[in-house]
Amino acid sequence: MPGQKLSSPTHWHALKADEALRRLENDPSQGLSSTEAAARLAQYVPNRLPEGAKRGSLMRFLQQFDNILVYVLLAAGFVKLMLGLWLDASIITGVVIINAVLGFLQEGKAEKALDSIRNMLSADARFPRSSRLA
Repeated sequence: MPGQKLSSPTHWHALKADEALRRLENDPSQGLSSTEAAARLAQYVPNRLPEGAKRGSLMRFLQQFDNILVYVLLAAGFVKLMLGLWLDASIITGVVIINAVLGFLQEGKAEKALDSIRNMLSADARFPRSSRLA
């Protein structure tokens, strides 16, 4: 494609529509030809948002313990256990476990909500391709 490449650091969102079309060498009434669309697709990859890596349930639960405050509570529980204060140690451990379970459940609900929103988005678009609406 002659002219300015799409990968240049152009702020496309800030350009006026006619300027963006000029730089992209495109006529809005004609659209891209099938060969030009295939060439651009091969060069610039599909226009899709990347999906985040899915974590398993066990990893999501274990990551609830990856917090400095949880480390402090676990250390305090260990100190209480070493001092022979079983009740205090078990209460601190119980609080940490309850916190992890609640965080795990909330994160699961949030992931389901995001999946629902992602599924509601339309994956189809109509556009001119070689003078026809595709």
